[in-house]
Amino acid sequence: MEQAEIGLIGLGVMGSNLSLNIAEKGNRIAVFNRSPEATRKFYAEAGDLQGQIIPCETLEQFVASIRPPRPIIIMIKAGEPVDQQMEALKPYLSAGDIMIDAGNANFRDTMRRFDNLKDSGLTFIGMGVSGGEEGARHGPSIMVGGKEESWKRVEKVLTSISAKFNDDPCVAWLGENGAGHFVKTIHNGIEYADMQMIAEIYGILRDGLGMSASEIGEVFGKWNTGRLNSYLTEISEKVLKATDPVSGKPMVDMIVDRAGQKGTGKWSVIEAQNMGVAATAIEAAVAGRILSSQKPEREAAEKILGVPVLAEAPKDRAAFLADLENALLAAKIGAYAQGFAVMSAASTEYNWNLPMPTIARIWRAGCIIRSQFLDEITSAFTKDPDVANLIVTPAFSQMVKETDGALRRVVSYAVLSGLPVPALSSALSYFDAYRRGRGTANLIQAQRDFFGAHGFERVDGVDRPHGPWGSGLNQS
Repeated sequence: MEQAEIGLIGLGVMGSNLSLNIAEKGNRIAVFNRSPEATRKFYAEAGDLQGQIIPCETLEQFVASIRPPRPIIIMIKAGEPVDQQMEALKPYLSAGDIMIDAGNANFRDTMRRFDNLKDSGLTFIGMGVSGGEEGARHGPSIMVGGKEESWKRVEKVLTSISAKFNDDPCVAWLGENGAGHFVKTIHNGIEYADMQMIAEIYGILRDGLGMSASEIGEVFGKWNTGRLNSYLTEISEKVLKATDPVSGKPMVDMIVDRAGQKGTGKWSVIEAQNMGVAATAIEAAVAGRILSSQKPEREAAEKILGVPVLAEAPKDRAAFLADLENALLAAKIGAYAQGFAVMSAASTEYNWNLPMPTIARIWRAGCIIRSQFLDEITSAFTKDPDVANLIVTPAFSQMVKETDGALRRVVSYAVLSGLPVPALSSALSYFDAYRRGRGTANLIQAQRDFFGAHGFERVDGVDRPHGPWGSGLNQS
């Protein structure tokens, strides 16, 4: 029997869909699941694609079914299960074989796995896959980290299954070891911020303007035809217009306001802080999900504290809706700028040489944060790949100038009305802090020197790094 070009372990929803995608694109694939029944069921339901699939019930049979050097995708729960699966595979592998973790792994685990394999003759790829189950089946955005020769072995298969933007494949090798999983982590951090900002705008429309779910859906539908065109805007319209088949009410109104998270947003915030990069919109989004999970506490606090009275509704509703549209665009720019700034810092920290234009390019289709302005981000970084921050590029600085006033008005209305907008307001504060040449940290440095003798720089360059705090002041 002809050997498979690639193998995949783990036939859950994502693994099954990715396997079918690989087979459908003309690539022969061997599949294995720890439960043989799952493998048999998957193969039985593969229909016309069965001829491209080799179902295997033992690891030995599975490995023997793949053409060397063998690329093996591991699509199981992240963390310890991946390490266990790798150990189970090792006795059957040969020098040059490639284990590929395609889950939502912490990039530090990916780097550790690379180190653990460095003297074994085996190698590893940490592969970020974005697009959910639909993307896995029909074309995800794929972020690859590992040795370039490993990438060359899988490039043909991964290119064939990736999403396409104007025929341009949304897959790329981004650098060594943990580069792919790090970029996927930041992708998810931006995703958190984007979703939080959309939810905050929804809250203003629902609680501030008293609009129904279907009316808000109409607004998002209209915005999706303009500069806010994106996957998340598109699905927001759809979920807001959906009706619950049980109650007959809007589906979104029947869902408890308690958001879950799987860790990638938190990781992106931790890494941003580790590298000293401000990612305030992403931080606000993660904090927003944490607060949402504290629903009993929130309900108790409302009974004690009450909620503020709404500010007077804007008299010109059409103008305010335009402000909301522009405010969301401005805040999204802030979130993307922060995400790319984190990746730029990591590129230096880990010697990855991350290609910023390429990252923006492969996010244009297939992934959850795909949007119209990623094409503009690609163009901005292509013209100046070493720019300090996206918001100072010519195209995006102009967009910020055009939308800054709207964001300011929307945040002001929300604050006066007691409507929580942590991500929108953090984006505004980020712009205001980043654009101000003289801030207020001089006072912080004076305080630090007063109580801890930490020193400071002087504006006149004089070499006197401490202040005259001892002259009669209490330093206890």
